[in-house]
Amino acid sequence: MSKILYMRKKHFDGFLKESRDPIGYRDPQGRTDDYKEIYKETWDVNQLRHQGKRCMSCGVPTCMAGCPIGNLIPEWNDLAYQDSWEEALNRLHNTNNFPEFTGYTCPAPCEPACVLAYNDEPVTIKDLERAIVDRGWEMGWIKPKSPSTRTNYKVAVVGSGPAGLSAAQQLNRAGHNVTVFERDDVAGGMMTYGIPDFKFAKFRVARRIEQLTQEGIEFKTNTELGKDISLEELRHQYHATALTIGAQKHRDVSIPGRELAGVSFAMTYLIRANRIQAGLEVSGGEDAKDKHVVVLGGGDTGADCVATAHRQGAKSVTQISIREKPPAERPTGNPWPTEPWTYIQTYAIAEGGIEEYGLNSLEFLDTNQDGRVDTLKTERVEWEYDDNRRRTNKTTVAPDVRMPADLVLIAAGFSGAQTEALHQDDLETTRWGTLQVDDKMMTNIPGVFAAGDANLGASLVVWAIGDGRDVAHHIDDFLVGETQLPKSLRSKNKPMGGYI
Repeated sequence: MSKILYMRKKHFDGFLKESRDPIGYRDPQGRTDDYKEIYKETWDVNQLRHQGKRCMSCGVPTCMAGCPIGNLIPEWNDLAYQDSWEEALNRLHNTNNFPEFTGYTCPAPCEPACVLAYNDEPVTIKDLERAIVDRGWEMGWIKPKSPSTRTNYKVAVVGSGPAGLSAAQQLNRAGHNVTVFERDDVAGGMMTYGIPDFKFAKFRVARRIEQLTQEGIEFKTNTELGKDISLEELRHQYHATALTIGAQKHRDVSIPGRELAGVSFAMTYLIRANRIQAGLEVSGGEDAKDKHVVVLGGGDTGADCVATAHRQGAKSVTQISIREKPPAERPTGNPWPTEPWTYIQTYAIAEGGIEEYGLNSLEFLDTNQDGRVDTLKTERVEWEYDDNRRRTNKTTVAPDVRMPADLVLIAAGFSGAQTEALHQDDLETTRWGTLQVDDKMMTNIPGVFAAGDANLGASLVVWAIGDGRDVAHHIDDFLVGETQLPKSLRSKNKPMGGYI
């Protein structure tokens, strides 16, 4: 019997002796005064060891099924409990190239899938992941790993978000010569400009980029596919190309008054705010200071807008969802261990602001006749849903509900990859706006592959990392006829949505 299995038997009743004790967040009433991370900065080793002890060593680890890439959760839970932190980090890295990306930003669908969550509070899986990788950086265990030999193959990776970075690292470690192209001035994709600093500090991205650079990966920023370089040029210069360009085609709100000043896409607003925090130049756009801010969209991007508006000094912030408010308990047809359709207050609303559910936007109004939005007209509705939680019939409860709105941020999601910017008419797409790929993740253009949100649609960071690992596996096999690169241990439970 292995040491790990033996030690698990010794603490099989840990969940009976220890209660859930998360690291937690900073005081929501004070943290809006700065852009530091919202999480508590320090944690006690014994606190996290005790949380690892709560893991039940289940015969069927449903937490792994809840994780989109099947991370080896029970193994690193146990290793943390045993105080074997470096080995726990190795287990993390076996399935996840950048566990801090997920440890800080993932909504952790693994936790409600924990067996304990059936009738108790789950193991603090996300905290343990964060603690393990933080300890790894602190102790100097995370170091560049360059390949011992190089092949003659060159691979282009377009996009430096989680999918692109994981694909690049895997392919580089297989010995291929990898170049990552990024249209922005700094690598990192959504991790750099899409997620606010107070949710994920940018030094965490920068040190991973530095690690990959030292491993031999070349980064070319300020280089946009379709503008600065064409796909045909990449195909001529490289033996394979991975398109990890994200799914940043905004889903718009087509109602009267959309053209008014003060109505903006959420991601445009967030990128501008992140650039300001980084001390970089910005052009156009506006902030929320002294404005009544309305955010259209109840998801994670919308929450990030709410929290950013708090820090910019908004007069008021209201977040609107067209859906009904989720119930406090799992509804019928949503059993454990599936992801629960229940209400959870976001970190942003904990800081202040108003949540409104069941409001359908009707018109952006300019009552002052100055070319700017100042009022949002909505209707209060009730919906009927089918078995897949899709909205069907609508009943209007109140036909004219208005609220002040000096700045409206549209966070209605994304409708696919920005393929029109590639100027590649023969690149096939799906009806969802993603890139059409075969079972080897190759597009209809030979040697051109797709991964991440461009392949999956807008989803979680952890799913993108896994997809990057998968496309690296297929590209390596395409180049050399075989591969030792592992695929992700992807589960069948695709997350419900949201980029984090």
